[in-house]
Amino acid sequence: MRIAIAGGHGQIARRLSRLLADRGDSPVALVRNPDHVADVEADGAAAVVIDLEDTDAATLAGHLSDVDVVVFAAGAGPGSGNARKDSVDRAAAGLLAEAAEQAGVERYLLISSVGAGSEPPEGTDETFVAYLRAKTAAEEELRSHAGLAWTILRPGSLTDDTGTGHVRLGADIPRGEVTRDDVAAVLVALADEPRTAGLTVELSEGPTPIPAAVAALLETED
Repeated sequence: MRIAIAGGHGQIARRLSRLLADRGDSPVALVRNPDHVADVEADGAAAVVIDLEDTDAATLAGHLSDVDVVVFAAGAGPGSGNARKDSVDRAAAGLLAEAAEQAGVERYLLISSVGAGSEPPEGTDETFVAYLRAKTAAEEELRSHAGLAWTILRPGSLTDDTGTGHVRLGADIPRGEVTRDDVAAVLVALADEPRTAGLTVELSEGPTPIPAAVAALLETED
């Protein structure tokens, strides 16, 4: 498969590129900063330099013409203000959806966040509120694209610990931490299973091997 990853220099994205390249797939890292090209190429990805905050859907679609799956792994980052939560976490995700439709790419995986989909509790940090609202809006916009076979993944708190290959995955699970390694591995498993299209699932550390956790999602739907 040829898989384009928006936010291709991010921590999850780079892990995803390495997993895909190691098994013979063709990752394409969409990066904003030309200085990041060497890093993503070392991961085994082809690099496309494009700023998702300063382009249009037609231009982006031109880079997706031979792609099978798109993954939105971009984020404004913890040091950014509320405006960039909207311009990246929401607007750029929507731009990728529009571009994917124009390019004829049906499969779309969105990295969202646990807590998206509902109003943040009172007392939540203002910047995190903006982040969750942007993620919620991105999810809602993605669901409006009838031409896309989307899957929304909501990971819990991210860690840099070594992945275990075991997770808890479901529509409503206890909140917890999850390694970035395991998030990347779950994205690969979801990309491989088109029957997960239309699902919004939460992710945390857990006891179940990733292939079995994905299979269990399909049993639940049946």
